[in-house]
Amino acid sequence: MPLPRRRGNKVKGVGFTLMVVGASGNGRTTFVNTLCESEVLAHKEQPSPEDAHAEENVRIKSHGVELEEEGVRIALTIVDTPGFGDNIDNEFAFQEIVNYLERQYDDILAEQSRIKRNPRFKDNRVHACLYFVSPTGHAPLSLREMDIELMRRLSPRVNVIPVIGRADSLTASELRAFKKRVMEDIDHYDIPIYNFPYDVEEDDEDTISENVELRALLPFAIIGSEEEIDIQGEPVRARIYPWGVAEVDNPEHSDFGRLRGAILSSHLNDLKMLTEDVLYETYRTEKLSRSVHSDVRDSQILPEELANQSVRLKEEQLRRDEEKLREIELRVQREINEKRQELLAKEESLRNLESRLTAQGLGSEPSY
Repeated sequence: MPLPRRRGNKVKGVGFTLMVVGASGNGRTTFVNTLCESEVLAHKEQPSPEDAHAEENVRIKSHGVELEEEGVRIALTIVDTPGFGDNIDNEFAFQEIVNYLERQYDDILAEQSRIKRNPRFKDNRVHACLYFVSPTGHAPLSLREMDIELMRRLSPRVNVIPVIGRADSLTASELRAFKKRVMEDIDHYDIPIYNFPYDVEEDDEDTISENVELRALLPFAIIGSEEEIDIQGEPVRARIYPWGVAEVDNPEHSDFGRLRGAILSSHLNDLKMLTEDVLYETYRTEKLSRSVHSDVRDSQILPEELANQSVRLKEEQLRRDEEKLREIELRVQREINEKRQELLAKEESLRNLESRLTAQGLGSEPSY
């Protein structure tokens, strides 16, 4: 399926959903709070010594926040995944995150199949997932098996963007080597991440140049800070170390500014379009295919059957609605007939009573 072309984000307001996934200690929480310039996520409390051995399953939580980027109001939903990567066996966490992504697709598929749409329906599809690669481990640094497996599973359902959290824990040479190794692993294992696609025949020079620059930064090396320090009389978000200061928004220190601008401005619409036109449509086709041929294995799916599935779903819903309307109509008609019979019986009873009263009145008249 060809990729939809990216268009500028020139709208008054837009909704966007961002998922963040990464093991504890990789800077996920600090990044979100730095991105939103407020405490959206609470930092995890250190467990007591007696509870340190206990394993917790992943918990998926969403948080809403209003932002403004270059004059555009953004209703941003952050989907956090605390608990991921903290267990020895993360199979449950893998499946739980994939299930969450697919439930959002199922919800909108069900809504689109209804004859009468819900005007208050909220589209909760996730448009991008930042996967935090751990910058620690045995040299040479590279992707872990857990990183490879999760990105493989998520990529068919969401635009995955790999990032290196707490990038200030590496030297400049270590960071360059780590970035190179991560992208080599992604290419070797054929993981379809969001790599800022462009078309040399259709896109303009500025778009191509911008996407080439962003692609070269992958995975984004970011640092976060929820505090500001004074540098030459200006408040700057940064982290202080014995060897110097690491500034969040300084492109020589961190890719934070370029990443923020990409997901909340320049590539926001592209991420939404890919989600709706490619990832969701692919899932929708797979879902309808399974529903039509659930009892037939290894059968060939006819293209015309896939094309007609949405129509058949709507026709089935319409048929059920019509049956309900007929049942209601018949019930109302029975109630009307019953009321009419009751009314006729009361009218007959009233006439009989009037006749008796009239007869009694005539029989009691005095004679002259």
